[in-house]
Amino acid sequence: MHKPQRIAAVAAACAVAGAALYGAGAATAGQSTANSTHEPYNIGLLVKDIDTYYGTAPDANGVYQASSTSPYAKDLASIDKAAKKYIDQAARKAVRKGEKPAVVFDIDDTLLLSLDYEKRYNYTYNSATWAAYVNKADRPAVFGSPELVQYAEKKGVEVFYNSGLAEAQRSAAVENLKKVGADINLDADHMFLKNAATPPSYLSGCATPGTWTCTTVQYKSGTRKHIERDLGYEIIANFGDQYSDLEGGYADRTYKLPNPTYYVS
Repeated sequence: MHKPQRIAAVAAACAVAGAALYGAGAATAGQSTANSTHEPYNIGLLVKDIDTYYGTAPDANGVYQASSTSPYAKDLASIDKAAKKYIDQAARKAVRKGEKPAVVFDIDDTLLLSLDYEKRYNYTYNSATWAAYVNKADRPAVFGSPELVQYAEKKGVEVFYNSGLAEAQRSAAVENLKKVGADINLDADHMFLKNAATPPSYLSGCATPGTWTCTTVQYKSGTRKHIERDLGYEIIANFGDQYSDLEGGYADRTYKLPNPTYYVS
C-alpha cells in the first residue's frame, strides 16, 4: 500500500483500547481531524505514548519490536478471542443456510507489523524506503493474527487477503506471510493486491489500465463485492487496521485492529 495519506493519529492513540469491534453504522467511529483552534497534542509526547502502548524496544539485532505483554498485545488478544467465537458461530450458521463462508484480511499492520519502519523513519512515509522494507520480507506478525487465519481455515472458512500493497510486491508479501505462519491461500485467486497497470474489470468504475483513481474504500469494498457477488462467498468477517479497510459494506461483521502510527483515508 502503504500510506497514500499519513496523518498524526492523535485520536487513534487515545482510543485504541476501545476500538476493537467496528460494527455496521459506525463509519466514522474513532476518527478525528485537526479542526480545533486549540493547541494540538504535542507530537513528542504522542510518540512516547505510542512507544508505551506497543512496549517498543529494539531486539538484539536493533530491530524495533512490540512487546508481547504490552497494552497493544492485550488489545489484540481481546479482539482475537471475540473474533474466534464469532467465526465459529457464523461459519456453522452460514453452512446451515447453504452459504460459503469467507473471511477477509488486510495485510499491513493487520497481519504483518511495520512498527520498525515507523520508528526508523520517525512515522513518515517514503515510497522508496517503504518498498525496500516490504521487499525484505522480514516483518514480524501482528500478535495472534496468523493464528486467526489458521483458525478460520480449520473452521471451514475460506480465507482471502485484500491489501493495498502493489502487485509488484506480491512475492515479498507471500514470502513474509509464510514466515509468520499465515500460509493459507496465498495464491492470486485469494490474495488481492493493487494492480494499477492492469486493474480487474470489477473496478472499472475507478480504474482502467494505467489510470487508477480508486480510493482505498472503493478498492477494498469493490474487491469484497467481487468475492461475494462474483465468487459466491458470504464474507462473515473483515479485518483491518484502518477504517478505510472496513468501510463500504460487503461483510457481515468488521474488526478494527489498533494502529496509532498512521491513518489511511
